[in-house]
Amino acid sequence: MGLRLAVLALALSGVAAFVPSSVSRAPTQLAETKADLIADSAGRNNAFLGASIGFWDPIGLSDFSFWGKGEEATVGFLRHAEIKHGRVAMAAFIGYIAQSTPFVSGEHTTLPYKGYIANLPPPAQWDNMPGIAKLQILVLIGALESYGEGAASNGAYQHYTKGGKPGFFPPIQGLRPEFVFDLYDPFKWFPEKTDAQLARGREVEINNGRLAMFGIFSFVSEATVPGSVPPLTGLIAPYSGNVMIPFQGDFSLNPFN
Repeated sequence: MGLRLAVLALALSGVAAFVPSSVSRAPTQLAETKADLIADSAGRNNAFLGASIGFWDPIGLSDFSFWGKGEEATVGFLRHAEIKHGRVAMAAFIGYIAQSTPFVSGEHTTLPYKGYIANLPPPAQWDNMPGIAKLQILVLIGALESYGEGAASNGAYQHYTKGGKPGFFPPIQGLRPEFVFDLYDPFKWFPEKTDAQLARGREVEINNGRLAMFGIFSFVSEATVPGSVPPLTGLIAPYSGNVMIPFQGDFSLNPFN
């Protein structure tokens, strides 16, 4: 337990070196409200954000006032969380397929470090990774989270709960000498887009993220309970562990042990 708390502290610790020193403020934007979410779900401006289903908020989260900050801050938080989770789900969906390929194709390859066994299904691959590898991932996530929140807290960018754009992550290129690439479009291959194209792209991203969340849940459900998702039966390798216990088993910090 002590080691896990230490890992969590490292992952969530402040990373002042990642926070930009600029304090130029972005122009204030009008934050979304619940009425905007309902309008988007109905197809306002061809948004198609759930137009076939309508507004869906079964536990009434949009009616809450998170931290007592009001409706606009709550909706901004919910939209930002949805976009972030959708991005993670899209990466997880593609990653699950990529990591399942050696298993499905019958190619059994063992990499030199303990636990990196390519003929295991993806959840089991995580379980068999040494603790030092998991620690690196957690620290990176904590650093990126701290940077994204810190850039807004020091006034360099508008926070998503205060009228800022949900899903926006501040540029990281040039922040430090080693950051020669940005996280998005590191090689500057994508052409500049109009405001209308950017707005449409955000709508597409939200819809794709929602679909990916269903997709990765389907993969994990079928792996944990074979036959629970009939279209995937026989395509997803079974997993006998517990995806809700991410640090079960060995948590050694020695990759060669």
